[in-house]
Amino acid sequence: MSMTDTRDGEDETQIAHLSGWFRQRPTSMEYWELLVTDERLVWCFVGESFKSMLLRADMGERGRKEITDATPDRALSFSERNFAVPLDSVRSIRLREGTLFRRAKLTVSWTDGDADEFELSATKTADSQVEDVAALENDPRLSHVDVAVETADGLF
Repeated sequence: MSMTDTRDGEDETQIAHLSGWFRQRPTSMEYWELLVTDERLVWCFVGESFKSMLLRADMGERGRKEITDATPDRALSFSERNFAVPLDSVRSIRLREGTLFRRAKLTVSWTDGDADEFELSATKTADSQVEDVAALENDPRLSHVDVAVETADGLF
């Protein structure tokens, strides 16, 4: 889905919304959404749960719904953990498709001063986003980005 948002008097086009991802931390799981626009990647923190089996739950569901209808600027304002990476700083977007026994993985790397990388895993309820990431591979606005999709062969 493509939409145009106004930001500081300029048009910003959303290219993709990658949804249903979590980042494994030492004591918790952080839930993230990623908005890809023609100008930047907008990282949206939507919730956190702790590794304890008693406290574990997907706490990102409400935040995901808010992000779905939000402009990139509005999405940035939802949490102080949210941040944006200029599109020209993005180096790679790699998706490894999930299988019956393995979660999908999304790895994004960029250099914005220091090099950084997020490795995210798909939540149980996440839809396959192979087509969304594959479309980014053919988008001329991301021609400088190493975009790759590793599709699954079999159960593992």
